[in-house]
Amino acid sequence: MKPIHTQPSRPATASRFSSPRWALASLALSTLLASLGASVVAVALPTLAQALDTSFQQVQWVVLAYLLAMTTLIVSVGRLGDLMGRRKLLLAGIALFTLASLLCGLAPSLWLLIAGRALQGLGAAIMMTLTLALVGETVAQEKTASAMGLLATLSAVGTALGPSFGGLLISGFGWQALFLVNIPLGLLTLWLAWYSLPVRQVPPKTETIRFDTTGTVLLALTLAAYALAMTAGRGSFGGLNIALLLAALVGGALFVRVQSRAVSPLIPLAVFRDKPLVSGLATSALVATIMMATLLVGPFYLSITLGLPATFVGLTLAAGPTVAALAGVPAGRLAGRFGAQPMRFAGLATMALGCLMLSLVPPALGIAGYISAIVVTTLGYAFFQTANNTAVMADVAAQRRGVIAGLLNLSRNLGFFTGACVLGAVFASAAATNEITRASPEAVTNGLHTTFAAALAMAVLAVVIALRCRVPERLNEVEDTPDQA
Repeated sequence: MKPIHTQPSRPATASRFSSPRWALASLALSTLLASLGASVVAVALPTLAQALDTSFQQVQWVVLAYLLAMTTLIVSVGRLGDLMGRRKLLLAGIALFTLASLLCGLAPSLWLLIAGRALQGLGAAIMMTLTLALVGETVAQEKTASAMGLLATLSAVGTALGPSFGGLLISGFGWQALFLVNIPLGLLTLWLAWYSLPVRQVPPKTETIRFDTTGTVLLALTLAAYALAMTAGRGSFGGLNIALLLAALVGGALFVRVQSRAVSPLIPLAVFRDKPLVSGLATSALVATIMMATLLVGPFYLSITLGLPATFVGLTLAAGPTVAALAGVPAGRLAGRFGAQPMRFAGLATMALGCLMLSLVPPALGIAGYISAIVVTTLGYAFFQTANNTAVMADVAAQRRGVIAGLLNLSRNLGFFTGACVLGAVFASAAATNEITRASPEAVTNGLHTTFAAALAMAVLAVVIALRCRVPERLNEVEDTPDQA
């Protein structure tokens, strides 16, 4: 790949809109679009399978292609943003997401739709990573926590709104509308970002750095192998899963070796000697693993143990994302007032309490008992996520914001994949069946209690890690950064 020229940064020029609120609005819309892209399609899988005359196993790749592209490339796009300019790459990511949505909406075949979804996932990776990295350049330092809370709110809104919004679009306009609706939204976001994000002056070129293509390919293949190892096999961990996991381990070892010798590595290995940063990444992964359990186990407990119809199951499952959406902005304000570190511990402790409640909740308490525990768990998640993102990103040198934001997003995504596999296996084992739909209400209840007992252990481990390696709440001296125009 051609060398990428980097320069020390200069103060940003005044944005075309005088208020940074417009810049933050563009980042929030980018987060919303990327989150909607992940959640809106799942409800359409039966319709897509029928319309495109394909099997359910094949049509699942419409979801998987998006998640794989976003997960495997999320660190690389962060690093690329650090080198070529975060504003510039974010604009390209929004444009790519919008064009890919058009391709998906017009796709005449399943495989073209899957290709479009992979491109959408790449655009979403850029948007999710660089919105987090750009917060420090768009708002004052004392408002960083509130801005992080807003981004968390929009992410949760996208997750909560996706299934119901997708259902309305399908019933009213057909499956193509799931993707075509992104075009006006994407154009609005692109226009707002173009006119509101600060543009930096372009000084003379002083340094040449090559983008680490080899590291990018190795990391992408390693992450793809790990993600597939955690999701393949229809609920069982067989020979294919083991082979993929071994491939991920070999790929990870090769990646570390390449990074240790690279002149300009994709991920400088020195960042992993920063114990507070590693603490933030590790706790983020553990928390995401726990939250995946609520998505896996909840539907079976509600439908089999409590006997709720599908409509009420869907409404009940929306309680968690709704709480996260409502709590995001207040969590940011509390983190700004009391400090990110105390709110980080408060979030983890609240999550542990929620997991304890779920591990003990009796079916006799019905839907109220389940929702109460989910509200506590999700409230803790919202507090932790906002505070942890704020604390981690606040201490990152300016020229590494993109790659660290990518690692933060990656830790969460890997936690989701790991939770789907590990806690899914715990649930199936405790329920004593691989066919959960045929399990008895008592077996599902036992599965719920055992799964969240394991989740409670993870929450306690996260608290211990956070206590041993606290994330500082100070800002490093701002170092030279590339041009952001």
